[in-house]
Amino acid sequence: MNTHNPNDFRYRVRRSGDVSAPTRFDRVPLAVRTLSSNTLFQGEHEIGIEHHGALYRLKITRQGKLILNK
Repeated sequence: MNTHNPNDFRYRVRRSGDVSAPTRFDRVPLAVRTLSSNTLFQGEHEIGIEHHGALYRLKITRQGKLILNK
């Protein structure tokens, strides 16, 4: 089961401007390009994604979750 990881791709760690506290870090949300699953799937339950010559299959399960297979 996946859990929240504060070091994941959505956050960038940036040093505070305070020189007296060089070990202090602030989290800054990154601007991530976001697409709706409705836009991607357009009513289908499975799509193909070509990546570096390999075909991946992104599927919506009966429970509404996404699964990516190579």
